Amino acid sequence: MNHAGPLDVGEEEGARLLTAAADLVVRHAKEVAEGPVAPQESGTAWLREWLAGQDFEAARAPAEALPEVMEALRRWGVHTTHPRYFGLFNPTPTWWGVAGELVAAGVNPQLAAYSHAPAAVEMERHVLRFMAGRLGLPATTEGAFTVGGAEANLTAVVVAMTREFTTYARSGLSGLPGRPVLYASAESHLAWLKIAHMTGLGRDAVRLVPSDAAHRMDTARLREMRAADVAAGLHPFLLVGTAGTTAGGALDPLRELAARAREWRLHFHVDAAWAGAVALSDTLRPLLAGVELADSVTVDAHKWLSAPMGAGMFLTPHPAALSQSFHATTSYMPAETEDAPDPYATSVQWSRRFAGLKVFLALAVAGRPAYAAQLERDVRLGELLAHRLAEDGWSRVNDTPLPVVCVAAPEAETEGHERSAAWHAAVADHVVRSGAAWLSTVRLAGRPAIRLCVTSHRTGPADLEAVVSALAEARKRTRIA
Repeated sequence: MNHAGPLDVGEEEGARLLTAAADLVVRHAKEVAEGPVAPQESGTAWLREWLAGQDFEAARAPAEALPEVMEALRRWGVHTTHPRYFGLFNPTPTWWGVAGELVAAGVNPQLAAYSHAPAAVEMERHVLRFMAGRLGLPATTEGAFTVGGAEANLTAVVVAMTREFTTYARSGLSGLPGRPVLYASAESHLAWLKIAHMTGLGRDAVRLVPSDAAHRMDTARLREMRAADVAAGLHPFLLVGTAGTTAGGALDPLRELAARAREWRLHFHVDAAWAGAVALSDTLRPLLAGVELADSVTVDAHKWLSAPMGAGMFLTPHPAALSQSFHATTSYMPAETEDAPDPYATSVQWSRRFAGLKVFLALAVAGRPAYAAQLERDVRLGELLAHRLAEDGWSRVNDTPLPVVCVAAPEAETEGHERSAAWHAAVADHVVRSGAAWLSTVRLAGRPAIRLCVTSHRTGPADLEAVVSALAEARKRTRIA
């Protein structure tokens, strides 16, 4: 008789376990809006005491363990699925995305080799081609799902180096004629510094170009910096345009940057991790004008497309450079097929989970028009939030059509940047500790502000009123030190 191993509990017990987990998740989704967005305390001591009792030496009933895990997550964490989470592009995931995660985990296809999971690989490629088409990229565009935007941007650097320096693939940095440098806005996501560190370029290779009054990359300063670098014997190879900065939602002038990249023979990458989603809306798509000229693009589905973490996407119309950057062969991997490249040979990852299913399923069930309507609704909510805060005496400090609203209190700004920063931080902390909403502080061109972003498809006008009221109360209670 063929006996199952000790970890096999059978289909009936598996069904009970998944049903219990689903019940807890649904209950959480139903009740999360009734509680605080964030705990008043970190809970570290409680958590460590609880975990000290988890020695993993004895089996426990799922009926005990699962509720304990959910209780810890509910009590001690910022609830990004709360409709009053006005935070950092962490979405409320769609139910279709949640279902996709379950199916992907249960079937557990291995996407390293095409021959192992042709259905899964083709579904991911279908989504990538769909996004490429909406962005206006050529039909030759290929890419990969990534853990997130940082991995996608890392891929962009490797592909750009491979395209620019013929000896890079074999000799690495030691075979280059000089030191490479790349350009990104000072308001860009500073994962570029980590990427430069990881790739051996060194953090000094990242040239952060100052922004203009609208917090977009200042192209005049870019031209000056590039000229100085060339005169110093350095080798510019990559120009990054950001479509939707994290702090203020700024949109770099992509068309102009594309023209400069062509003029200077640089790889032009667009980091559209957040705002790339607007390509699904015919109304909002013009905000990305110029992205179709990019040599590569990053889009994160786990931001404005409301997919569960993590689901980044890397796209490039240069499939040969992508393959050259990551190609490898081994005797233990299945032979390549003629139908499509193996994902492990065209991306940073080797073993690969089916990250694209949650995006495929959501698009297949909801349809692009529903996403377009949601994106346009979020933009209108952002406009309403900015209007209500202005009525309440806040000054807006960012200029963007996207639903990121950064505001400052005039009475604090007269006290200088440092005192203003401390006061705005105290106001934000008061709101967060109250549990009424979650928001953050930023500095835009050195100017302290409070940042709010519409991130959840469950957010409505009543939630905007709640955060405006919470800010008013915190403002009244916080003295300028």
